[in-house]
Amino acid sequence: MAKFMDVHDGFHGVTAEQLNAAHEADLKIEGEEGVHFEHAWLDPEAGKVFCLSSAPSREAVMRVHERAGHPTTEVYELTAEA
Repeated sequence: MAKFMDVHDGFHGVTAEQLNAAHEADLKIEGEEGVHFEHAWLDPEAGKVFCLSSAPSREAVMRVHERAGHPTTEVYELTAEA
């Protein structure tokens, strides 16, 4: 499976607890799309959330996030690592 990093906007002032709740919503349904969300990071000042996942496709990542209530189209496949 490929690795992906996605970026969400509009998370200004979000707390760690709210980030955890959003991540848990993804985890509840990720298996239905063959996705595994490994980690999520929050920058509340910039209003951004970053999610690392393993998935069969970019579209599968997008479907899980949309169904969980926090859609994004900014999904990047990570093809090289240093």
